[in-house]
Amino acid sequence: MSAREVVVLGYGMAGARLADEIHRRDPGSARVKLTIVGEEPHHAYNRVLLSAVVAGTMSPEMVRLHEEDWAAQRGIDLRAGVTAVSIDRAKRCVGLSDGSTVDYDALVLATGSKPWLPPIEGLTRDDGTPAEGVVTFRTLDDCDRILDAAKVGAPVAVVGGGLLGLEAARGLAGRGNLVTVVHPGTHVMERQLDPGAGGVLAKALGTHGIDFRLGTSAARYLPGDGLKLDDGSHVHADLVVVSAGVRAETALAAGAGLETDRGVLIDDKLRTSDGRIHAIGDCAQHPGTVSGLVEPAWQQAAVLADLLTGTDVSARYHGTQVVTKLKARGIDLTALGEAHTEVNDPDAEVLCLTDPTRGRYTKLVIREDRVTGAILLGAPDAAATITQLYDRGVPVPTDRLAVLLGRSMPGGAPTAASPADLPAATVVCRCNSVTKGRLVEAFRAGATEVTELASVTRATTGCGSCRDAVCGIADWLATTA
Repeated sequence: MSAREVVVLGYGMAGARLADEIHRRDPGSARVKLTIVGEEPHHAYNRVLLSAVVAGTMSPEMVRLHEEDWAAQRGIDLRAGVTAVSIDRAKRCVGLSDGSTVDYDALVLATGSKPWLPPIEGLTRDDGTPAEGVVTFRTLDDCDRILDAAKVGAPVAVVGGGLLGLEAARGLAGRGNLVTVVHPGTHVMERQLDPGAGGVLAKALGTHGIDFRLGTSAARYLPGDGLKLDDGSHVHADLVVVSAGVRAETALAAGAGLETDRGVLIDDKLRTSDGRIHAIGDCAQHPGTVSGLVEPAWQQAAVLADLLTGTDVSARYHGTQVVTKLKARGIDLTALGEAHTEVNDPDAEVLCLTDPTRGRYTKLVIREDRVTGAILLGAPDAAATITQLYDRGVPVPTDRLAVLLGRSMPGGAPTAASPADLPAATVVCRCNSVTKGRLVEAFRAGATEVTELASVTRATTGCGSCRDAVCGIADWLATTA
């Protein structure tokens, strides 16, 4: 029986991860012959770490997901710097921008999303591309453009106070730029944070040299001068970085007659309205998750790899319990679940502590004795404890204050400081679903260094926020071996 021709459109984090998952299940390409079409000329890289590239703490090479010879070593037909322009569903054929075509038995859309440019006068050229002095923050090439344009110490305006906007702002401030964030909301990261947490976060970022203009929008871009705001004020800036949200890339799918909404509609088998075509990552819309985060994309990649290789034909994607972490140096922020629940909600137990002077804000939402939401700013121990309770769905210890403060608790409850007390099933790296048990297994098999554990298990290779926990487990194992 010949191998299935599987074509993946998109070589970002979702497409690259799918390829890795397929190769892990079918290393000899006996069941799947894989072709990947990637619009960017680069090999896949970790978008989550782009703020570190802007800050100068990581080089572009350090965020690569694959080596140059990755595809050749695995017999994968990688076509980088090429765009898919059409899908002929009847012929099962994809037309590419270089004039070539590629046939498929199964097609996977991993086309991701595109930055949204708000309707600000002067912000874009006639063709819709950013004007001179305006850069979006989405790709490795965007990082190059930002670093080329933002001289150290120069004033920079960031349009957008969401997750990516704040990560870009922190990266630029870390380089010595004078950064002003312009955000129409009354507080930053309003999708993930309540007003109290947003206020404490803005104050904490302010200590790193970031100014905020909240509750107002940019009305006009003045090249070489900055932004005129709709309240009549002005933000001087040599460069404007736009991070005002993204839109799923659905044009190709819509052009092929697939059902789309905010994204390409998919079911639990990651199928679109055409059973031969699947979608994963930012371009896909599934009722069980939100777009724009890496964890759902990688869980989807694992399920789809099972299905495409026949490893587990019963595999299904039922959604992801999303935990959001801000990747900004000097700021430790975790938000999960129903974080917007009010303190006076009669159907929930809500605890909240605020310490703005020290940049700390902790909020815990409990329903039926389980964690259903939390905001944890400046409280890494509490974040580790509460995230584990949330993941495991176990009862919250009766000493709620100890939980909120991240203190060691009796009865085997998880704490960040005691690797020995963590159950083997505890998820340490959420991005890659790596448990403590898997790390112990890899360590005992010979992966005794953190870099070796990362290579074997992929722990720390996602957002990187679990690195301290992985180091702690490795140190603990080294002393008990």
